[in-house]
Amino acid sequence: MKINRMDHVSINVNDLSKAKAFFLELGLEVKAEWELEGEQLSRIVGLNHAKTACVGLGMPDGQTWIELVKFYSPSDDKDIQQPLANTLGIRHICFNVEDIEGIIAKLKKRGTEIFSEIQQYEDSYKLCYVRGPEGIILELGEKIK
Repeated sequence: MKINRMDHVSINVNDLSKAKAFFLELGLEVKAEWELEGEQLSRIVGLNHAKTACVGLGMPDGQTWIELVKFYSPSDDKDIQQPLANTLGIRHICFNVEDIEGIIAKLKKRGTEIFSEIQQYEDSYKLCYVRGPEGIILELGEKIK
């Protein structure tokens, strides 16, 4: 048995266009967009009468992508969660970036919640946590050269 690679990370969102715009602004590219519904999708996700719209966003180099999913049905009747960095479960996605200061300045202008100022971790990385749309936590890391 062997795992070949990580294929994608799926994020459920209410406002698909807003989440898509956020990740496009960070530099990801749309790789695919599609809608799904029907019995097969319902069986795959274990929900009755599932209907979704999806956007696959990837890195320019073509590696792993993020899949943004809007469930039209069944809808989630809970409000958007605002987890903290220590909340149990899958918590954040980390992007290796260039010019972390420029990216953070741009995100601040957009009103993005910044968890802290940019911090240097030893002599290896500059790091910062931000909260994107719908509570999505991103860690941005710039390798120190």
